[in-house]
Amino acid sequence: MTAPRWFDAPKPGEIVWCLFPRHRSLQPGPKPRPGLILQVGEQDDKPWVKVAYGTSQRVQELFAGEFAISPADGDAYRLAGLSYPTKFNLAQAVELSFNDQWFGVAPGAPHGQSPKLGVLHPSLMRRGRAAFRAAQGKD
Repeated sequence: MTAPRWFDAPKPGEIVWCLFPRHRSLQPGPKPRPGLILQVGEQDDKPWVKVAYGTSQRVQELFAGEFAISPADGDAYRLAGLSYPTKFNLAQAVELSFNDQWFGVAPGAPHGQSPKLGVLHPSLMRRGRAAFRAAQGKD
């Protein structure tokens, strides 16, 4: 087994390509998907992140703790680096090591050899904050 390749730490609000674990298991998920970085830290000189689950499925159906980014968001959608309308579930977030076990280079490598797809545009902060409060039960 080879040692994991670590990526440079991202910033909160970045959207990354993530092998999000299924059912909170300790195993990477079967396919990469967008994830929203909520928090960044360091342990043993290696970066870790708290990342929220993203999906392009059932984007029109939003539940407490979720918000969507779609082409109707214009520049905010383009800045996010998404290929499809995507919803992020802030109630479904996990802490992961920021390495190639959990994250992959984004398709087309728009930011070099990095998992970064794009960033959350400031115009979407209110939407994201409302989802975060709802996910915390503070709606």
